[in-house]
Amino acid sequence: MNKVIIPNGANAVIAEYKEQLIPEYSGNPLIEALPPIYSQEEIVDKLALYPRYNPEERQLESHYRIHMVQRLFQCFQPLGIHLDLESRISRVIRQGYLARNPFKPSYAESLQDGYKAIQSLKWELSSNASFRTTASGFTIIGVSGMGKTTAINRVLSLYPQIIVHSQYKNINFSMYQLVWLKLDCPFDGSLKGLCIEFFHKVDDLLGTDYYKKFGVGRKTVDNMLSIISQIARNTALGVLVIDEIQHLNGAKSGGDEKMLNFFVTLVNTIGVPVILIGTTKALSVLQSEFRQARRGSGQGDMIWERLSKDKSWELLINALWDYQWTKKEVPLTPELNDVIYEESQGIIDIAVKLYAMSQIRAILSGREDITANLIKQVAKDNLKLVRPMLEALKSGNIKEIAKYEDICTVDIDFLGFVDKSKQSLDWDMRMKMLQRQQKEKEKEVSLSKKEQAILKLLDLNIDAKKAQKAVEQVLDAEEGLEVSEIVIKAVQMIATNGKPKQKEKSKTKKMDENDIRFIVEEGKRNKKSAYESLKEKGLIKQVENDFFKAV
Repeated sequence: MNKVIIPNGANAVIAEYKEQLIPEYSGNPLIEALPPIYSQEEIVDKLALYPRYNPEERQLESHYRIHMVQRLFQCFQPLGIHLDLESRISRVIRQGYLARNPFKPSYAESLQDGYKAIQSLKWELSSNASFRTTASGFTIIGVSGMGKTTAINRVLSLYPQIIVHSQYKNINFSMYQLVWLKLDCPFDGSLKGLCIEFFHKVDDLLGTDYYKKFGVGRKTVDNMLSIISQIARNTALGVLVIDEIQHLNGAKSGGDEKMLNFFVTLVNTIGVPVILIGTTKALSVLQSEFRQARRGSGQGDMIWERLSKDKSWELLINALWDYQWTKKEVPLTPELNDVIYEESQGIIDIAVKLYAMSQIRAILSGREDITANLIKQVAKDNLKLVRPMLEALKSGNIKEIAKYEDICTVDIDFLGFVDKSKQSLDWDMRMKMLQRQQKEKEKEVSLSKKEQAILKLLDLNIDAKKAQKAVEQVLDAEEGLEVSEIVIKAVQMIATNGKPKQKEKSKTKKMDENDIRFIVEEGKRNKKSAYESLKEKGLIKQVENDFFKAV
């Protein structure tokens, strides 16, 4: 898609209308401008995120490797529940737009009704009685640390947030389409706080000044809600996502009911789908107040359980285990698999952090391998804050688990740990994902010039310590070099037993035409880089073809 920047706003894409296979989606520019409906294989490919990994990195010094362990937190392995989530969001956005076709008279009528409501400062649930919504909302409830927020962000990233319309089928059609908006429920459950955050987010995205006009002064919450409803209409808001909904439990008297009633209004009266995300602490409020918003559309609510020790767990742990920076490569055995599951209880956030912390301890202690006892000790020493919750889950005792409304907040200070340590997918789908994973690992990511140069020397079977020392000496001696030039100079330095290349004392000294120094100097006079000069003479190979081969 062609990208544009909205004045004083964010990046957007220019609408490109696609032919629709589903008849009811045709003729609606808000739907036709969306990305295509993806197959499961395409979703896996688009959601998966596998950071770069080179086994040779395991030979680098420890202070580099403990930084590389951080890449584990970039990894995103699609599981069955993620495919389900993407499918639901794809459906609710499109279904919500069915009754909001800008080329139908009812859409213009709803805009006019909203304008009148703002002018008269009256806002009622039934103010748009002629509008028949096709939207639906659903909730995502689950244990802390299961990656609900991360998953929703990954799925939303498949959709451009803003689409700019100018002409549709030779008809002038000027509009900013806000496909999705994600807000966090205020910590005190304040509806006014949510309204203000809405104004700020929309202003940042569309370059408007709604907060200045409506977020300050004497506007009541009801006035703000009326204005937000109209903004949702004007911008063709596709879906509103509210995270941390469990904060409603701390709302002032009646605040939770009023906020949930507003969400119901958006669904029923405006036609905007609403997705609420929270921990199990929010269940009591949602079950009592949000029932009326569940429209029986077939989307259903998502209960995000801990991972069972099944194929989904196996897929996750195998994806993570490929990233290993200890010098001794340790295969994933049933014993190691069991102990990580036992200590994490299937909570993804804990499993990833436990594996990362175990690697760091193994590296810093000098033992350089991962064992079951090491994982248990790391869990004992560094999961103290969540230990009561984990013990409750291990016991299976409902009374013990019930003591923790949202099964405790899983929030481990990972950086603090590093400082302290310095003291239900089928197998065919799984194989496809693992194959894609291997391909992704072969791609280069943004590394420092120093890291890239060292890794390329490692690929030339140069000792890790020699490679590191040579690159550091080259960089200390000269700045502004390209990676290829650093590699060449480092190779020269290693070939001369670590002695830096001496500058020529006399420019008149005659050198052999095949001497590397002569070739480089000649290239400089012809405004060529050292890399280009040596490449022309056939003395070096192409980096892209001969370095970083698949392992």
